[in-house]
Amino acid sequence: MTYKERLLLRLDEIGETLEKKEGALALLGLGSVGLETDRIDDFSDLDFFVIVSSGYGPRFIDQLDWLEDTYPLAYSFKNSDFGCKILFEDGIYGEYAVFEEQEIEGCIYSEGRIVWKKSFFKNESIVKPMKQAPSLRAETFEREVNEALTNLYVGLGRYARGEKLSAARFVEGHAVDRLLSVMHLLESEVDGFPDIFGNDRRFEARFPQFAIKLGEMMQGYNKVPESSIYILNYLEQIYPVNKRMSAEIRKLFQLCLEQG
Repeated sequence: MTYKERLLLRLDEIGETLEKKEGALALLGLGSVGLETDRIDDFSDLDFFVIVSSGYGPRFIDQLDWLEDTYPLAYSFKNSDFGCKILFEDGIYGEYAVFEEQEIEGCIYSEGRIVWKKSFFKNESIVKPMKQAPSLRAETFEREVNEALTNLYVGLGRYARGEKLSAARFVEGHAVDRLLSVMHLLESEVDGFPDIFGNDRRFEARFPQFAIKLGEMMQGYNKVPESSIYILNYLEQIYPVNKRMSAEIRKLFQLCLEQG
């Protein structure tokens, strides 16, 4: 049996266990075990929602017998009021949340599929969220490029001050994030299952041309200045960057190099 087959089987088995538990209504598969099973590989995990009747939320969140009855757990960690992260004894990892039917209405999630439901459960529209996630894609360059510029300026200032960790996050984190948000305006996106919660997911497959440049933009903790100047050069290729800001960033770059 392939790993993909094991993963999907485990989800089906969870549904079979829930069928026997009072209060359980439905099991929703999300992400790669939802509508995107074509992208399952040996590093995929279980991502799912359990929908329960009113008043049963705490029972399914605090008591994990419905998982243990499916397959023994090696690890579990309650990471929110609604959810948990788990590892089964055979190495299958999963993240899930438990919602009472009325609670899920205000949740933001990617469209999924019903893996299992009680026969009387008719709310099949629950697979689609009523609330949409804010778009991670910018419509124009101006705001994102200028945010990236100021990220470089602040980051280099902090590096010069000795705050290398903060600098790395500003330059190799925030500034790069701003570039990711406009990449669809610069490069044709390859179909690669974009994620509504993170532009970085499967980015290398979706934007292979730009992905080649990422190594130079994220050279690491001790090379933030080198990362910043590479990003600045790239920004100047795609947008008419303010010359004064560019000059100030380059001054800080030189200062950081001189300080060593």
